[in-house]
Parts: sequence; C-alpha cells; structure tokens
Amino acid sequence: MSAGAGVEPGLVCAFAVTGTPPDPAALDSATGHEEGGPLRVLDAGGGLCLVVQDVPAALFDEEALAERLNRPTDLERCARAHHRAVEAAAGRGAVVPLPMATLYRGDRSAVRAVSDRRPVLEALLDRLRNRTEWAVKVHAAEGAPDDLPAAPAEPLPGTGAGSGGRAYLSRASARRRDRQQAHGRARAEAEAVDAELRRYAVAATRHRPQSERLTGRRTPQLLNVAYLVEDADRAAFTRALAGLTAEGRHPAVRADASGPWIPYSFARWDEADEAPDAHPGREVPA
Repeated sequence: MSAGAGVEPGLVCAFAVTGTPPDPAALDSATGHEEGGPLRVLDAGGGLCLVVQDVPAALFDEEALAERLNRPTDLERCARAHHRAVEAAAGRGAVVPLPMATLYRGDRSAVRAVSDRRPVLEALLDRLRNRTEWAVKVHAAEGAPDDLPAAPAEPLPGTGAGSGGRAYLSRASARRRDRQQAHGRARAEAEAVDAELRRYAVAATRHRPQSERLTGRRTPQLLNVAYLVEDADRAAFTRALAGLTAEGRHPAVRADASGPWIPYSFARWDEADEAPDAHPGREVPA
C-alpha cells in the first residue's frame, strides 16, 4: 500500500503480530510515530496479521535512527509510540510485540519476515493467549543497617593506634558485619518473595536490577522480575503478593508490583534464529 497522506514514501515500521485482526476503529484512533502515516494491517497469511506504519526514510534509516535513539527524549517518544501501536494491536487478542524500531523496505519484506518465522510466532501467540505480564521490583527496606552509610575504612585523624583507635576499628568492623548480615537477610527474603510468586505464574524472567539513580530510592534494588500470569489466576497472584508484602512478613525488603501488562518480556521473537529479511531496529533491503 502507499504511504499515508503527507508522508514521504520510505520504510515500513512493524509493531506487532497477531492472530486476530485488530479493531479498525482502535487502529484509526491510535497514533504510532508522529512522523509516520496511519497504522494499518498487513495480511501475513496463515491467519497472521502484522500491524505496521509507513515512516519517512530520512528520519528512520539506520544512521538517522541511531542518532535519534541516542537522545533520551527521542528514545522515550519512540518507545511510547511503539507501545501505543502494540496496545491497539492487542485489543482483540494475544499479540507478539516486535522489538522497537523493527523496519523493512516495503510490505513484501515485512510479510516475508513474518512468514519465515510463522512456527515461532504461532507458538508465541499460543503461549501468550489469555496471559498477562506482572512486574515486581524488590528493594531492601529503608532504615535497615544495609541502608546506612558505610563507616570509613580508615580511623579518623587523631585516633592513632592506641586504645581509642582500636575501639574505632572495632566499631567499624562491627558496622560492616551488620551491613553484610542485613544485606544477606534482604537477599534471602527477596528470593523467598520470588519463589512464592512463581507458584502462581506460568513463567518468570529476571531483568537486570535498576540503579538507585533510576529508581530514585536510597536502597538497592535486589530483584527485578517479570511474571507471566494466566488471566484466571490473576486474583490468586495479587493476593499472594499482598500477603508477601504484609507488614512484618518480610521486614528486610519492600516489593512493588505493576500490571497487568502486555507480555513484552515473554514475546522475544528475535531470540530464534534470525530470518534473512528480518533485522529488528535496522533497515532491510528489498
């Protein structure tokens, strides 16, 4: 199909694969990348649909895109646009979200990429049907010894090597020992939270813990876990989470949860052997 009105013909940005055609009204009301045309659907054959958008090559070719995604504000804009399109695609059933900035040179290349991966995509759609993702982040509790500043490694000026210096070093050693023990308790409690929640999930995957600069917390993030939960088990999962975070149950940690989300963490089609025509985040020759 031709690009949307006012859009320079260029590349096709693909957002998601679904086995259920999306609601046309939902696609019409959703906005993908601001610089692109309207969202549209490609028939990929075998009952699979691909939600795409025409975007100008001048802004989305490999060099231009790399430059834009290195700017935090543009990266956030692209991520939000991608998520809006995936949400529109998911209105009537399970979807496989594609990696952000999955680009092709035309509809034919995009459809061929889906066709080449049909077994992988069909298996993912079956796996994700009637399931959602829940994100749980476990931090050390504030106010615990592990949250307090570390004592200086060297005695303060004037303490010397006499009894005063020895007393200082003894206190510093005890403080370090308390911190290590507190950190060990928090780690053990975080693992206990994860073990319990996995009982109510069909799958779980750990992401890299976020830094304190990103979380805005003074305490370290111990676990950053995504859980794939059956819709029918959602209430049981949230009850288990509430019980785990009840006052006094695990005093060394705090757990925060968000969801339900589209299961991005469990829809990695790019983990399979990459098809010749599909290079997520890159321009694909015709």
